[in-house]
Amino acid sequence: MYRKKECVAMLLAGGQGSRLYVLTKKVAKPAVPFGGKYRIIDFPLSNCVNSGIDTVGVLTQYEPHVLNAYIGSGQTWDLDRLRGGVYVLPPYQKGKTSEWYKGTANAIYQNIQFIDDYDPEYVLILSGDHIYKMNYNKMLQQHKETGADATIAVLDVPLAEASRFGIMNCKPDGTIYEFEEKPKQPKSTLASMGIYIFSYKKLRQYLIEDEENTKSSNDFGKDIIPAMLGNGEKLVSYRFEGYWKDVGTIESLWEANMDLLAPNSSGLNMADDSWKIYGRTTGSPPHFTAKNASVKHTLLSEGCEIAGDVSESVLFSDVKIAKGAKVEYSILMPGAVIEEGATVRYSIIAENAVIGKDAVVGGSPSDGDVEKWGVAVVAEGVRIGRGATLAAKEMADEDLPDVK
Repeated sequence: MYRKKECVAMLLAGGQGSRLYVLTKKVAKPAVPFGGKYRIIDFPLSNCVNSGIDTVGVLTQYEPHVLNAYIGSGQTWDLDRLRGGVYVLPPYQKGKTSEWYKGTANAIYQNIQFIDDYDPEYVLILSGDHIYKMNYNKMLQQHKETGADATIAVLDVPLAEASRFGIMNCKPDGTIYEFEEKPKQPKSTLASMGIYIFSYKKLRQYLIEDEENTKSSNDFGKDIIPAMLGNGEKLVSYRFEGYWKDVGTIESLWEANMDLLAPNSSGLNMADDSWKIYGRTTGSPPHFTAKNASVKHTLLSEGCEIAGDVSESVLFSDVKIAKGAKVEYSILMPGAVIEEGATVRYSIIAENAVIGKDAVVGGSPSDGDVEKWGVAVVAEGVRIGRGATLAAKEMADEDLPDVK
């Protein structure tokens, strides 16, 4: 069957997400819940379909079962296509050998046959752990107009933060002449977003050469991009203006969820019908708030039952907050239970975790030394016992006993 596509997207979704600690103990980072009803991977998948890119390979590796089940046939994102659609691409055995994905470039290399099947002119490389809305088609049009071999999306960041990123040094016309990985003294503030468009014939050549280089770390930022620059290929920057956040840390994940409570100031507007973010629904009943419950400036999802007080928070489906319980500035993931009299502040409570009666989790930055403050985290399925305390910045990946 002839299946030629102009552009195929390859979504790197195999990362462990070690900086999310207990939240990625059982799931890959792209499968972590976000924003009350989504998972992180909903954003790049929705961006693809909204941009008219209907063929997406999702490269999985670490704890893939939840992610695989969530993606399913791709119907949620209108990617259950007869010609194209979404495909989950884990590492697999070839002949008598098999190996994990060794790096971002090696992951694409191992799936050259998948790309070849669609004979694309261009390949879009994406990460599965960023929160943003982006029209990839505009980036593709610039790529074609400039005759670039590779186009790299960049974001202008504050100079004080530039040393945390891969920095693209560009000529006035946007042509990239130098790439610096986390420079101590950055020459510019154009940070790579880890979003690339390559002319496929050129990319294919470099992937094969990189694989043959035994000294390579098989990474786009460390190997492919520098090699292309060194050989004089035309690399052009694409400036992105809009909300973008790498939610690879506890703090950034918490901040991005809190940004949803102020869409006008943060720029992350989920109510924009012109660029919807699609996610799977749970089929739970409508949320319910009891007569004496108090809910202020909070996102509520289906199936929630609220009898206590909640403010400045993001609640996923089927969350239960009992009478006398208080929750503020927190993220409660699907199925979390806050029992009577418990207090949860500045915390992330993972799926199906239980905060026992009169327990205290987290604390406000104003309670003490701000330098020592941080978001408290309770892992999936963990129970914080009756009357127990989990202080600010602490994490619980196993049950805490009742305090008598």
